[in-house]
Order: sequence, then structure tokens, then C-alpha cells
Amino acid sequence: MMAMSCKEGKGGGGGGGGMAGIIDNGKYVRYTPEQVEALERLYHECPKPSSIRRQQLIRECPILSNIEPKQIKVWFQNRRCREKQRKEASRLQAVNRKLTAMNKLLMEENDRLQKQVSQLVYENGYFRQHTQNTTLATKDTSCESVVTSGQHHLTPQHPPRDASPAGLLSIAEETLTEFLSKATGTAVEWVQMPGMKPGPDSIGIVAISHGCTGVAARACGLVGLEPTRVAEILKDRPSWFRDCRAVDVLNVLPTANGGTIELLYMQLYAPTTLAPARDFWLIRYTSVLEDGSLVVCERSLSNTQNGPSMPLVQHFVRAEMLPSGYLIRPCEGGDSIIHIVDHLDLEPWSVPEVLRPLYESPTVLAQKTTMAALRQLRQIAQEVSPSNISGWGRRPAALRALSQRLSRGFNEALNGFTDEGWSLIGNDGMDDVTIVVNSSPEKLMGLNLSFSNGFPAVSNAVLCAKASMLLQNVPPAILLRFLREHRSEWADNNIDAYSAAAVKVGPCSFGGSRDGGFGGQVILPLAHTIEHEEFLEVIKLEGVGHCPEDAMMPRDMFLLQLCSGMDENAVGTCAELIFAPIDASFADDAPLLPSGFRIIPLDSGKEASSPNRTLDLASALEVGPAGNRASNEYPANSSSMRSVMTIAFEFAFESHLQDSVASMARQYVRSIISSVQRVALALSPSHLSSHAGLRAPLGTPEAQTLARWICQSYRCYLGVELLKSSGEGSESILKTLWHHSDAIMCCSLKALPVFTFANQAGLDMLETTLVALQDITLEKIFDDHGRKTLCSEFPQIMQQGFTCLQGGICLSSMGRPVSYERAVAWKVMNEEDNAHCVCFMFMNWSFV
Repeated sequence: MMAMSCKEGKGGGGGGGGMAGIIDNGKYVRYTPEQVEALERLYHECPKPSSIRRQQLIRECPILSNIEPKQIKVWFQNRRCREKQRKEASRLQAVNRKLTAMNKLLMEENDRLQKQVSQLVYENGYFRQHTQNTTLATKDTSCESVVTSGQHHLTPQHPPRDASPAGLLSIAEETLTEFLSKATGTAVEWVQMPGMKPGPDSIGIVAISHGCTGVAARACGLVGLEPTRVAEILKDRPSWFRDCRAVDVLNVLPTANGGTIELLYMQLYAPTTLAPARDFWLIRYTSVLEDGSLVVCERSLSNTQNGPSMPLVQHFVRAEMLPSGYLIRPCEGGDSIIHIVDHLDLEPWSVPEVLRPLYESPTVLAQKTTMAALRQLRQIAQEVSPSNISGWGRRPAALRALSQRLSRGFNEALNGFTDEGWSLIGNDGMDDVTIVVNSSPEKLMGLNLSFSNGFPAVSNAVLCAKASMLLQNVPPAILLRFLREHRSEWADNNIDAYSAAAVKVGPCSFGGSRDGGFGGQVILPLAHTIEHEEFLEVIKLEGVGHCPEDAMMPRDMFLLQLCSGMDENAVGTCAELIFAPIDASFADDAPLLPSGFRIIPLDSGKEASSPNRTLDLASALEVGPAGNRASNEYPANSSSMRSVMTIAFEFAFESHLQDSVASMARQYVRSIISSVQRVALALSPSHLSSHAGLRAPLGTPEAQTLARWICQSYRCYLGVELLKSSGEGSESILKTLWHHSDAIMCCSLKALPVFTFANQAGLDMLETTLVALQDITLEKIFDDHGRKTLCSEFPQIMQQGFTCLQGGICLSSMGRPVSYERAVAWKVMNEEDNAHCVCFMFMNWSFV
């Protein structure tokens, strides 16, 4: 029926009047424009209505009363088919364009490599010939000849450059030549970025430097924006580079060839409390090449004569940018092919030795800067669609701005610059926690401390408590996921009544409720980047805030939260969890006071652990070091994993309560550090290795027994084997079930069914871990239509023992839509022939 509808139903789409569908006798059914409009509206509300829902639609919409339910069914089939064909055609066109551009880039890369090989062959031949012809110096070589020959190898010192317009143009042209030699030539020896493979689904071709001065990274990719728009976005570096505090354009000079020369001063945030911030004094040259390509190139401006200079700024280390920039080539369809080069000398001598890998790693530079530029361009290109709305009715651009504000506010608090009003206050004899206070909070990104419920703003200062700690043998992504999913493990700090009263007057209340624990935690996803590497969500903490009038009266609290770096397979990237209290109906310009965690890997080696095998910390933290991963599953070199965690928490308070709030903040951050150390110890594979006798939960007899019950019940009710082949032992059955390609998950038999088990595919589909699985209810993953269908089918499962569900859409724990072709649900019986749970198997699922 579906095949015939797709082939013949040429009117099933969303065009004008005279639409037609096909019924069993082969006749066309004509629809009026009004009927088509009504059907289209209904389609957008529910693209796959059940038979009951279709009859309901006819009753609710009088204009459809003369159409048979079967005709309505055919129309929806045609409409779904055409929509699928349209999306597939659009996808294939996009893939084709990307493959064409990628092929062009690969051909250019191949040409560059051939030139590099030719140059290396020539140099090898030259040095071989030179070595053969070299003879020992004669015995009568004079001192003068030795000195003269030695001077040949000295690097000549460049005289100060002329800073006149003509001199600056000369510097700009030289910068352009050197940049192009890096972007498309062999001036730098490039090697492929670890873990990055070119392909139609990749972000682009990413390479890092090998053996050059400073650190360099290069990327090539296709973006769906025209060149001038690309240049405009990339020039606005603070909008996409989270580490960039500001770029000030101090002077602009037009050139005779239609280009511009700009003198810039740029500041970068320090990523941790253990290092100073960086700044740059730059020249930027924008021009158009003969082939129509647009070029934006930059370099540090130094050693100039009679020209403007930027004096050293307190608390900043002056770093150097070597010729870098963007080559933007127009291509068909209004797209652009872009080459990005970042080449920096970040003065690693100025940071503690343990942190120097952050400043000496081209991989870190590629992740933080080069790839971030490509992601921003691709994200903006995707946001062009006017129908692209998500998260509380907000467009992606607004959500992106919110995440940018969270990140920027966290960086401002972490760095605590004096020009923003921050000042350091004395410690209590220990230097583990640094306290800074800002008595002018209006400087903090337009911060407004007034309450939306009409209560006066009595908080007139902001305090930040921050600290950094070194972590050993802990994958940052796993630690971050635990902090995100188990807030009560670190946020329960029993703030006493006085501290709670001091904090409640501001928009911040990060402690637990008065009983020492958080209430329910509900995660409402807002948005994610196109690479799904960053998530913006709203957290509802039930019963943890305090009413302004009564500190003992709990109420719900909302946090706007930014999560990034949860992909363990990404190389060189940091993991962040940043959040800020918000009102339940927060506006785009709502005041944000961010706090949170940043975990930066110090070793660029790729971690081999799976992102969906988080330790069972719920039991590990209670009864000792146990987890769902055997110690031999970690990479052999896991003992070398190091990372630095930076913690920063902000509190609003009344200025006369500064000492009390500072004391509370120190105690609070120290309690968090203690909790993180405890969690990190449980996560450490080296810690587990000393308890090699411990079993992983997946290998426990209970899990093996459940796997056997699942398979036996499936065979009993459906008459076929669930697993094609497995050994006789329960351990083999569990292993085969765990690696089954379809998503299999079990739910408890409660009024509100909760997931109790899922195989690897099930965890991947739900985008969760075994630890967090128990917090997900069955109804959370279905939309309204899916929940109604499930309610109608559940009695059949309990009576008949199984049911088959039509394909549809559900949601992962991250809010991403997941489509599945069909699903089977069956009752799982135990040894006593009593119902133990209900098992679901989703077939041919994929993220939409």
C-alpha cells in the first residue's frame, strides 16, 4: 500500500488545490484547497495518526466530513512519503556538494603533499652531495677565516620596520604571502589531526603542525554561506571564540587595491586560575585575490619604527601571532570553501610546567580555535531556516547567544580582571581557594540583581570563590557526565541557616535544601550544536530554592546549564559544566551569574574508553570502589592521563555580610573539591586495578539471569529466538544481548515505569549511561501521541504477553528526536512465572 502511494500519489504533498490520493480501486480522490490546507495543518501536528486519531480528526474538522477514513490514511501515507523523498533529495544534494568540495580540497592537499615530497627529495639529495664533498678544514685555517665562515650562519637582525601607511602595507603584503604559503603551500609541515578523518559527515580536513615555531593548526571545509558573510563572522572573533575577551580596532587604513589594514588589540581569557591571560597587538589585512577569493590575514605587529604601539598590560602576557588567517573561495550555490590557519606562540614559559602542554599542543589549538570557527560557520548556516525554532520558542541564534553569555560570564569570574571591578580579599591562611569580590556588579555584562517577583534588590555585590586542582587517571568526559547527572553527590553541602539567609537575597542558591539533599532533578533540553558536542538545557531542581520571605520554605529552582566536551572520542578538547540560576520565564537578556566546572586534559593522547560505560558510582560511592568496567578495559597508558579542573562559583550578597559569605563560599568550594576527589578516586582505573577481583555489574549473576529471562520470554510469546546465536552459558547470552544491534531496554512494572536495564544500543539511543538510566521514565521518551498509544497497548502486553508497535519518533535523554522503524514489547517472566518487567526492542533506529 505504501509503495503504491509513493509511486502514484503525486498530490500527497503540500501544493495548491486539486490534490489527489489513491484508494484501493485505483481511482483518484480530489481534495479542495481548503481540505488540503486542513490536512496540511493536521499533518504538522501529527504526521502519523492512528486509525482512532484519524476518525477523531474527521469529527473535529467538518470540512473533512465527506472524506473516508481510508482516504485520509492514504493522504497521510502520500504526504509522509513525499516529505521523506524531499528530505532525502535535499540531503543527497547537500552531500553531493560537500563531496565535490571535499574532492577539490583533497586534490589540493595531494598537490601540496607532492610538492612537499619533491622538496624533501631535493633537500635530501643536496645534503647527501654536500656531505660527500665536505673535507676537513686545512691546518693553516686562520682565525679570520673561521670567524668569517661562522658569520654566514648567523640570522640577520631585521631593522625596525617603517610604520607609515606604505610600511604597514608592505608588512600586510608580506603577511598575505606567508599566510598563503601555510594555507595552500608547504611552509609548515602539516600532519592529520588525530581522530579526524575526512568524509562527507566530517567537519572538514583538519591538520596540525609538526616541528615548527610555536603551535599551528589548519582546517579546510565547505560552509553554506557566501564569502563576505563568512569574513564578517570570522572577524567578530569574540562571538565564536569562547576564550576571546575582546578585540578592539584601533585604526583602519584603506589600501589602493580596495583592501583594508586594521590595527587590533586582542585579549584572551586564561583557561584556569593557574595561568595569566594573553594579549596580542595585531595587524589585519583584508583583500581580494585575482581569482575572486577573499583573504583575511593577521600577524603580531612588533619592531615598528615611528608607529603606534600597545604598552604591556598588567596581568596579561604578550603573546605572538605568526601569519594566520582565512582564505575564502566562492563556489556554486552560494557556498564557500574556507581555509583556516592559526599559528601562535603562546609563551609557555609563563605558566607552571604542568600546564605547558596546553600552550605547546597544536591539537589543543585546533580544538579550541580552528575547529570552533568552522563549527560557528556551519551552525549559523544551519540557522538560516526561518522554521528552525527550538527550546521554549527560541530561535537557535538566541540560544547560541545565551550559551555565549554563560561561557563569557564564567570566564570573567574565573579571571577576575580589575577593570571589571574585581578585587582580591585575604585568605584564611590557606591558598587552596581564592576569593574575589566585585562591588560594582553592574559592570558584569549588564547584571541586574532585581527580583522579577517584585521584591527589592538588596544584594549589591558579587563574590566568586575559585580553585584549581590536578586530576590523575580520570577521563574528563566521564567525570563531567557524573557531575551533570548526579548533582546531589557534590552540591549537598548543608549550608547553615545563616549562610542560606545570606545567599537567598541574591539570585544564587547553589546549596542543597535544608535537609541536606536535592529534590527531583528534571532536565529540559533546549539546544545542541550540529556536531552534538555542546548542549544547552534548563535544570529544574524541585524543592531546593528559598522564598524571599521564609528561608525554610522550599520552592522549585531553575538553572540554565551549558554542557560541552562529553564526547570521549574528541581529542584535545576540554569538558565544561556551566550553569546559572534563572527565573522560570527567563528572557533573552535575563541576568546570569554563571558558576561551574572546567576540566582540561593535559595529555593529548586519545582515550579509548566508551562514552556509554560510566562507572556505577551510585554503589561505588556507598560501598567502595566498584564499577561496571573491568580494569583491563582501560588503555594500557591510562596511568598517564592528567587533567586540571577549575572550579568557580559566584554568589550575590549584601556588602556588609562579606566576611560571612566569604567564609561560607570557602567552605562550600572546599566541600565540592572533596566530593570531586572522592568521585575521581572511584572513576580512576588505577584505583580499580588494585581491586581486580571486583566484578562489573554487567557480569553479575543478576544481570545474567535477567538476560536469560528476557530471551526465554521473547521465545515464549513470539515463537522465535531473540538472539541468532549464543553459547549455552548465561554469560554468553548476556554478552550477545549487550552487543545486539537493536536497542533493547527493560522497564519496571510501576505506575510510572522506570528503565532498569538497557544494552549498549539502548544506551546509545537514549544518550545516557547505566548510572543515569534509572532516572529515565518510559513516558519521557515518547511524545503525546506515543504516550497515548503506549497506554492503549499496555493492557495487551500484560494480557497477551506482547505487542508490536508501529514506527515513530521518540526522544533521547538529550532531547534529540530518534526515529525507529518498528518496536516490540513483551512481558518478562521470572523463574516463578511472575511478571518481572516489560522489555522493549526498537528496530532500525536512528537520530533524525
